[in-house]
Amino acid sequence: MTMSPSVPDPDRPPPALLALDRWTWREIAHLLVNLPMAIAGFVYAILVIAVGVGLSVTVIGLPVLVAGLRGARVLGRVERGRARSLLGVRIEEPSPLPSGLQEGGVFPWLWSGLKDPVGWRSLLYAFVRLPWGVLTSAVTLVSLIVLWPVLPFIVRGLTAADRAMVRGLLPPSDELERRIAELESDRGVVVDTAAADLRRIERDLHDGAQARLVALAMGLGLAKEKLTDDPEAAARMVDEAHGEIKVALQELRDLARGIHPAVLTDRGLDAALSAIASRCTVPVNVSVDLPGRPAEAIEGIAYFTVSELLQNVSKHSGARSASVEVWRASDRLLIKVTDDGSGGARMGGGSGMAGLAERLGAVDGLFVLDSPVGGPTAVTAELPWRDRARAGSRAS
Repeated sequence: MTMSPSVPDPDRPPPALLALDRWTWREIAHLLVNLPMAIAGFVYAILVIAVGVGLSVTVIGLPVLVAGLRGARVLGRVERGRARSLLGVRIEEPSPLPSGLQEGGVFPWLWSGLKDPVGWRSLLYAFVRLPWGVLTSAVTLVSLIVLWPVLPFIVRGLTAADRAMVRGLLPPSDELERRIAELESDRGVVVDTAAADLRRIERDLHDGAQARLVALAMGLGLAKEKLTDDPEAAARMVDEAHGEIKVALQELRDLARGIHPAVLTDRGLDAALSAIASRCTVPVNVSVDLPGRPAEAIEGIAYFTVSELLQNVSKHSGARSASVEVWRASDRLLIKVTDDGSGGARMGGGSGMAGLAERLGAVDGLFVLDSPVGGPTAVTAELPWRDRARAGSRAS
């Protein structure tokens, strides 16, 4: 991905130049604001430690200390925002602590606050920043007046230390924090996807089969009225209703296949993917090499991933042929769909690729698109392999 020139790489800041560009001015602003922020943070840290520790022998001491640590989280959030806007340092926000009393009363709430590493590190950051804030503000002010020619290089060196402090003391506590944030995001994707599927099913029923059944009921009612007066007209209307019934039944079958096809449940991925390929507008070679059947959820995601990709092949690729390969490698289920079309597919091009990537990401899957202009296009998807029998035993 190509980064915009207005947003520097947080791990590799732009080189310092003799001319003062916009990022140098932002760094200067950051260094000048260091002093008031450091004073406010130092005073807060001293008050929290003095009051919280001093009153710890009383009933209110520990709650005051916990409240102070939660407030330190707010200071950390402010400092991360300042570093993000002025220094270009991108750091994930830590997972929030429970806002109210947990089950079990006040003691679990106190314990979760006292052992919060994010709060303690934010408090430490506020405590140690005072001398650094005085130094950086003084050096920056002096450099603005008497060291103008080398000011960009001085500013870059000072902000490099600031970046290191922010990365060292203000990130999420560990890999577990990042994993929790990822799972919360994945849960949102799963909920949104399920809601979208329900809306799609409702829309298809309302606009398709339901509308045909309403028209069918009206037609049969008119035929009933004409049955004695005009038997031939009534017979024609019954014939038309018979045709409508066939169309409605086909629409219901298609809808049921879109929810979960019977062939997938009964015969597995090989037969289900072959059925999808037979409906594609271009010839598709299907190769499935699996030692067994994966868990139902993984099998369903794999099926709908291939279905969506083959629909894209039919609608957008201009291909003459395509292929689908499915196999297992260690604890992963791998899918590769290729076509010899014109290429140029993009994740955000309206082809549903981004939605597929989100769905796979929600179950620890991967989605890789390789589609140079002129073709060919290759899409590789990975899903975690979970054995069907083991998944069933857990469910029971």
